Amino acid sequence: MVSRQGALTITLIPGDGIGPEVTRAVVRVLAAAGFSPEWETFSAGAEAVAEHGTTLPPALLESITRNKIALKGPISTPVGKGFTSVNVGLRKALDLYANLRPVWNLPSVPSRFQNVDLVIVRENTEDLYAGLEHTVVPGVVESLKIITEVASTRIAEFAFDQARRRGRKRVTAIHKANIMKLSDGLFLDCARKVAARYPEIEFDDRIVDAACMHLVMHPERLDVLLLPNLYGDIVSDLCAGLVGGLGVVPAANLGFNGVGVFEAVHGSAPDIAGQDIANPTALLLSAVLMLQHLQLDAKADAIMHALKKVLASGHVTPDLGGKATTTSFAEAICHELSSK
Repeated sequence: MVSRQGALTITLIPGDGIGPEVTRAVVRVLAAAGFSPEWETFSAGAEAVAEHGTTLPPALLESITRNKIALKGPISTPVGKGFTSVNVGLRKALDLYANLRPVWNLPSVPSRFQNVDLVIVRENTEDLYAGLEHTVVPGVVESLKIITEVASTRIAEFAFDQARRRGRKRVTAIHKANIMKLSDGLFLDCARKVAARYPEIEFDDRIVDAACMHLVMHPERLDVLLLPNLYGDIVSDLCAGLVGGLGVVPAANLGFNGVGVFEAVHGSAPDIAGQDIANPTALLLSAVLMLQHLQLDAKADAIMHALKKVLASGHVTPDLGGKATTTSFAEAICHELSSK
């Protein structure tokens, strides 16, 4: 994280499609907020395959391991063929066991609900996403759902620590232990044991299908959600939909010793790449999470204040119903930062 010259060094993965455009915009806003680290820039995914023969070059992984912090734009993942997800590869290679997705309403962002303020904590390393599957006989495929006490306990501890740090009042474990009594049952049991060590934070649990119903009826009644990998992937996107979509929510993948990859989780939108109309809000919010992780709260707060003012003014990109370009949206945020 700190170079030999004493400057903060961060790994930068612009991504593909609209990734380079939104990344440039976010780096510009960070600089306007007084945050100008040394950036080590790397390709990943299809571009890295063409250059290095692998989606995750060893030099990229070494950079993140050394710097501990990475900011990552969207990267395309082929569906049903081609290379595996770069996101999954990063999580496995760096043991980024916790996915953190705060979700809340932003000014002038159309949504079906108001007063949504959720924190989704997703276990990142196992469950069905371990990718352990094989053909039993032709026409029959078996996928293995892996749940361990170690992984379930550490993600529960992460969720309760986040609740404590953020002043949250309740953690809700989401599961299907009524059917998968051993696997989801173990996840739930670990959560209950961890909850006993945080008496100031309320704990309850909900079956995943019922939890989804409650989220689309009364999302304001929930607080911190704790989920295994597959349910967490689905429910975190559902929650993003409550406040306007993946283009307006941040994400962080966190591991031990302060290692973190902060990323936009929306697609790379190749159909609009190069048109300067992509919305950089999701990556900017992820950069705000990065600043908070680095304990640079004043800079994070300044960016949030400026972003909210620009959104409230209606100077927004086409996906939010406006006519702003990626560049002009970033310039407006920079102007708000400089006028403080």
